[in-house]
Amino acid sequence: MIHLEFNSESENEGIARVLAATYMMKFDPTMEEMADVKTAVSEAVTNCIVHGYDDDQGKISMDISNEGNILKIIIEDFGVGIPDVKQAMEPMYTTKPDEERTGMGFSFMEAFMDKVQVTSQSGKGTKVVMEKKVTGK
Repeated sequence: MIHLEFNSESENEGIARVLAATYMMKFDPTMEEMADVKTAVSEAVTNCIVHGYDDDQGKISMDISNEGNILKIIIEDFGVGIPDVKQAMEPMYTTKPDEERTGMGFSFMEAFMDKVQVTSQSGKGTKVVMEKKVTGK
């Protein structure tokens, strides 16, 4: 398992993507599998940065592990939380329409990963657990 904790700054989203891609290399993933995971990680981390701390700085943690060829990625912030997870996961829902947010982050995660679970508590943060079976080349 790999554990990384980083500041909720937009430039750190790229570091999270690279770490996930590097970890996946041991599975000899297809280009599509690699792109899917990198996109899902990008969306999850971006959600933490944009929504987790209401424009303040905070910490984001990322854990990457696997059981066989099932890749598991957990991305968590410790910020404001999501009052209604079901509503937040609806396509096109955004709390920041004035910032031209599409509200598609969770939809992309669900499209590119095999399993996505979101838990959140107001004032304590949000955790996204994603899994993908990597079949490789």
